[in-house]
Amino acid sequence: MKIHILRAGYCTAPEHIAIQGGAWRHIHFPAMFALLEHPRFGAMLFDTGYSYRFFDETRAFPNRLYRWMTPVTLREQDLAINQLSTFNLQPRDISHIFISHFHADHIAALADFDRARFVHLPHAYEHIRFARGLEAVSKAYLPDLLPGDFDECSASVDLSKPRALPPEYAPFTIGYDLLGDESLIAVELPGHATGQMGIFARGENDQTFFFVADAAWLKRAVVQNLPPHKIANLLFADGQAYRETLSNLHSYHLNHPNVHLVPSHCEETISALSSRSV
Repeated sequence: MKIHILRAGYCTAPEHIAIQGGAWRHIHFPAMFALLEHPRFGAMLFDTGYSYRFFDETRAFPNRLYRWMTPVTLREQDLAINQLSTFNLQPRDISHIFISHFHADHIAALADFDRARFVHLPHAYEHIRFARGLEAVSKAYLPDLLPGDFDECSASVDLSKPRALPPEYAPFTIGYDLLGDESLIAVELPGHATGQMGIFARGENDQTFFFVADAAWLKRAVVQNLPPHKIANLLFADGQAYRETLSNLHSYHLNHPNVHLVPSHCEETISALSSRSV
C-alpha cells in the first residue's frame, strides 16, 4: 500500500496549550489527511482536513465561536479534492474514508466524496449524532458538514469482532482489521474525543505508519510524554483517559522508534513526511 501524507489547511493556537512547557506563541496546526493507495481497495483517505464548508458553517453564532477559537487558513490548492489530481485521481475514485473522529477539521470535506464509504467507530458517531447548537460546538462538531446521506454511506466498525493484537502492538492489545487483510488495523484512542480511532497502516518497504489523530497534538508530546496544559481538559471528552492514551503512545514509541507515528496536527512530523510515498 502506498501512503501519502498531505494537509488541507491549518489553524493557529498557542503552543503552551498544546504541550507542557511550550512557548507562549501561536503556532500552525496543519489539518493532516492521508491518501492510502491499496492494491485491492483502491484509493482511500484517512480524514479529509478542512474545506471551504468550514467557513460557510461558522459564519453565524454559535458556530462562529469555533472559528474564533481556532482561526483557519485554507488555500484553493490545499483542498483534498484538488490535491488528488497530483496522483491522477478524482473524488469518485475514493472508495473509503476512515474517520478518526467527528471534529470539523477532520470531516469538513466528506461531502466532496460521494462514492466513498465512511468508516468510523460507532460510539464516535452516536456521541455527536443529535448534537446541535452550542452542544455541537462544545464537541467541536458542525452537523451540516456531514453529507445528507451519511447514514446510508457509512459503515461503522463492527466492535463484535475484535482482534487480539500480537506483542508487537503493545501496549495496545485489541484492534479491528478494517479491510480483512491486516493492512489497516484500527485501535481506539480515548480521551480527546469519544470513540477516537487511530490506525496502524502497512506501507511499502515494510514500513508502518501509526495515525494517532488528536491523541497528541505534537509528536514531541509523545516522545517526552508531555500532556497539554490543564486548560485543554475543557476541550477533551475525558482528560484522564487522554493522559492514559498519551502514556500508551509514549510506551509504544519507545519500543518502536522506527514506526512513523503521525499526530494529525504536528507541523514537524507532517512536513518531514509530506511528498513521500511509503
